[in-house]
Amino acid sequence: MTVPDNAGVFAVQPPDEVARQAAMARQAQLTKPAGSLGRLEELGNWITACQGSCPPHPFERPRVVVFAGDHGVAASGVSAYPSEVTGQMVANFLAGGAAINVLAAQAGATVRVVDMAVNADTPDSVSKFKVRRGSGSIDREDALTEAETEAAIAAGRAIADEEVDGGADLLVAGDMGIGNTTPAAVLVAALVGAEPVVVVGRGTGIDDNAWMRKAAAIRDALRRSRAAHNDPRGLLRIAGGADIGAMAGFLAQAAVRKTPVILDGVVVTAAATIADRLAPGARDWWWAGHRSVEPAHTMALSHLGLTPLLDMDMRLGEGSGAVAALPLVLMSARVLAEMATFADAGVSESGESAESTVTEDTADTADSAENSEVTTG
Repeated sequence: MTVPDNAGVFAVQPPDEVARQAAMARQAQLTKPAGSLGRLEELGNWITACQGSCPPHPFERPRVVVFAGDHGVAASGVSAYPSEVTGQMVANFLAGGAAINVLAAQAGATVRVVDMAVNADTPDSVSKFKVRRGSGSIDREDALTEAETEAAIAAGRAIADEEVDGGADLLVAGDMGIGNTTPAAVLVAALVGAEPVVVVGRGTGIDDNAWMRKAAAIRDALRRSRAAHNDPRGLLRIAGGADIGAMAGFLAQAAVRKTPVILDGVVVTAAATIADRLAPGARDWWWAGHRSVEPAHTMALSHLGLTPLLDMDMRLGEGSGAVAALPLVLMSARVLAEMATFADAGVSESGESAESTVTEDTADTADSAENSEVTTG
């Protein structure tokens, strides 16, 4: 496992700019008008830079890792579902019955779930890195201890290493945890300087009364975390959770390992804002899969300078929005790698030759007509 430097910051190298420039040059040679595939071309260039090879290789093992954890703040009535659902959904993931299982199978990805802080017993196969049973209620207590915060980050790093060492060449982080959009909103508000009421979303579909309870919880958690707004580890400890901490470590380590990531919704992107503080430059290894309806998600994307591929009013989490965008990611790499160039296909690169021919032919015709008229005259 790669370890952080003495300052606790992950060492990240940027994607290969030479490869990106080669991809841009190749795009100009493909049998299409320049720029006609829009953001698919930009996406293909990013993939090439991440792989450091032009043309890029088709992705062979896209992998989704769903980080599960309960949050004490759910007891304050900030969600439409009880906390018991988190553990039940872990079982559903393992049985292949969740939305992410279906979407991933269609997109050619596989799914792993890890229990970081589920307030229930889960199988040994998913609880290897478990930090605790439920994170603290952030409106009145810290989410984690300092040791638990470090354990969560380290777990995320180790999981990223396991996946990359196992052959994953494209990663997606997903989330599962009743109440988890509340700490996500706190983290985003703290990092972008937003007021509590601006970041509060409907999460699982809460009514107005639950929305007001959620807004109050976010306000109180923001007040408690004020002194840590410039300290990513401190923010995770006070207002995050073991699942979000692990996601942050996972996203940061993916960048260290030079492995591209497609980001999902508000919880994952909130973790990404922390990860980019832990690993400056990590955002260059991420692409936003979609924009959820959560207001904090749009703020986090803007903060990271990321433009999502899809905007379909999704708010499920699990990695579902990122995986919905995955076919676009896969096809953008294949277009750049497999589409014929003008030279390969024997197609003229532009209309210049044809225009030149038409101009010359027109001039010849005019000259002939003028000569004819003079002769006739």
